[in-house]
Amino acid sequence: MAIQLGDNFPNFKANTTIGEIDFHTWLGESWGVLFSHPADYTPVCTTELSRVAQLTPEFAKRNCKTIALSCDSVESHKGWIKDIQSFGNLQSDMEFPYPIIDDEKRELAVKLNMLDQNEIGAHGLPLTCRAVFLIDPNKKLRLSLLYPATTGRNFDEILRTIDSIQLTDKNKVATPADWKHGSYCMVLPTIKDEDIPKLFPDGIEIVNVPSGKKYIRKTDCPKN
Repeated sequence: MAIQLGDNFPNFKANTTIGEIDFHTWLGESWGVLFSHPADYTPVCTTELSRVAQLTPEFAKRNCKTIALSCDSVESHKGWIKDIQSFGNLQSDMEFPYPIIDDEKRELAVKLNMLDQNEIGAHGLPLTCRAVFLIDPNKKLRLSLLYPATTGRNFDEILRTIDSIQLTDKNKVATPADWKHGSYCMVLPTIKDEDIPKLFPDGIEIVNVPSGKKYIRKTDCPKN
């Protein structure tokens, strides 16, 4: 069964490149991004893992841990990491910045509904799609993205969504199309006009539209 936004993200134990982990314990009080891959030693996956390694400081700024999953063994992962480091011009003498889960038996891929039935691997089995799960410190699923095996992810977009979700958790705003941190936000439709002065003391901008309805209300991006 697919996990819905707001559901408790299922806990699991897994063997990884840093040893066996209990996922919820490993996550602790952090946010987490779990992202899956079809297989080791594949071109698109190599670009993705190297990109996430490069972005490790950006995820850390957001109190967010990253963890990858691929349907191969830990031994295979450890060999593949050398290629990932080489491709991304990463330091090879330092510990790889995040763990990679061994899902050789596809148990987690099945449990988390991450199989791409349209992409069949060398062994005649469906490949794992490029799933992204964002989990908050309360272990709730906050974002779910599914890319086909042939399409690499945009991790700058994933960082942008983390910024939006963390901002809107703290403030009564929503973020518009193509929003980036620091640009204007939208006042939530549930906010009553009489509450605007208290919640938005610097004022808001109402955008005039042909319907005459005053539902598009813009405000500066909150600073916290």
